[in-house]
Amino acid sequence: MSTETAPVPSYASFRPLLWLVSLAIFMNMLDSTIVNTALPAMARSLGESPLQMQSVVFSYALAVASFIPASGWIADRYGTRRTFLAAIVVFTAGSLACALSPTLPWLVAARVLQGIGGALLLPVGRLAVLRSVPREHFLKAMSFIAIPALVGPLVGPTLGGWLVEVASWHWVFLINLPIGLIGFVFALRVMPDRYAQQRQRFDLPGYAMLAFGMIALSLALDGVSDASGHHAWAMLLAFAGLAALAGYWLHAANSRTPLFSLQLFKVVSFRIGILGNLFSRVGSSAMPLLIPLLLQVGLGMSPMNAGLMMIPVALAGMASKRAAVKLVERFGYRRVLMVNTVLVGIAMASFMLVEPGQHLGWRLLQLALFGAVNSLQFTVMNTVTLRDLDYQQASSGNSLLSMTMMLATGFGAAAAGSLLTAFDAHLGGAHGATAALHATFVCVGAITLTSTLIFWQLPETRPHPKQVEQVVE
Repeated sequence: MSTETAPVPSYASFRPLLWLVSLAIFMNMLDSTIVNTALPAMARSLGESPLQMQSVVFSYALAVASFIPASGWIADRYGTRRTFLAAIVVFTAGSLACALSPTLPWLVAARVLQGIGGALLLPVGRLAVLRSVPREHFLKAMSFIAIPALVGPLVGPTLGGWLVEVASWHWVFLINLPIGLIGFVFALRVMPDRYAQQRQRFDLPGYAMLAFGMIALSLALDGVSDASGHHAWAMLLAFAGLAALAGYWLHAANSRTPLFSLQLFKVVSFRIGILGNLFSRVGSSAMPLLIPLLLQVGLGMSPMNAGLMMIPVALAGMASKRAAVKLVERFGYRRVLMVNTVLVGIAMASFMLVEPGQHLGWRLLQLALFGAVNSLQFTVMNTVTLRDLDYQQASSGNSLLSMTMMLATGFGAAAAGSLLTAFDAHLGGAHGATAALHATFVCVGAITLTSTLIFWQLPETRPHPKQVEQVVE
């Protein structure tokens, strides 16, 4: 009787799957950034104010955040292959609906449909890799599929601006159609059909409370400065959202199979990291919306040039990820996050100084510095959040982190839109939209600074050298 173990499949045998998942991640990340430089053109076409287009951004992020908790159970129940194929169809159909939108409410609804597809694409693609690639090749595989997450934000704003200039804003969404078709055909051939070894009952009551809480709070935040006087509805939504989240907390404490176990929050670094991520990202997530608006509405740049100005942000962000390892090893998590959070807040508020006629070199330097400290913040925050989770907690903790990141993106866009509307009502008449943008930059910088109160609670620790290297934004 032979005792030889089966040979480990070569890394090359998994390359088609990695390319497929990379394509899905690229399509999702591209769509998250390509819209921002097209917002002023969309506003003109739909008869809306460019300062009130935040719903196009936060509706997508909120849909992704709301459906991420269900993505793992859906993949376990229906298999990675069928779920992934369905996600591509939903995402592509949502893209077509966005391009055909005649009004802003129609566009927002289509973005929600896109977000549902996006919420399934990323985690299910990663899950397929997790269940297919042997441990020997796993780190290399994860590093490979992380590349599109860096490239998408690099080309998205410029591509969006170029499409608006040579064609129309509709092509920002139509570009997803051929990518989606290629991905669907490719997935039919290479996506494996993996199921969970043990299926668990889906926590539907917990999911309903959690999703409603996130949606209600986001809509309340967006409606704070509603000029039509719906502040009472915003307040009611805020209280209902908080009550739903409190209800989920009590439900999870007594449930055997909650969506996210409260045991996660007994890990000090995870508890601080999740809260720090939420508050820090609310401010940072407003910037991809605010900077293109400042460049186009405030400075009169073309969509293409505004997109090109975002390249230093992405390049500096990619470069600073390597610096994160050395900085944390030398100074520890707490000190790096405390100092860097202040730098991020100051960098965000510094955009209030941007005026027409300034030298291009100063603008590029300002954008690069913001990109560097902002990316460093994300990398270190993510590492803090996940570093102390054990094997059983890792999957659930990572899903909760992903949901928190998208929720903060929605909160950030909603907060930016509310601040812009409020400041434009008070300052716009005398000073124009630029003054409203300047005041909003100061406010979102201040929002980010509040997270220092959370990171201050971190213990003084330093990581294993590999911990930071394996975390990719």
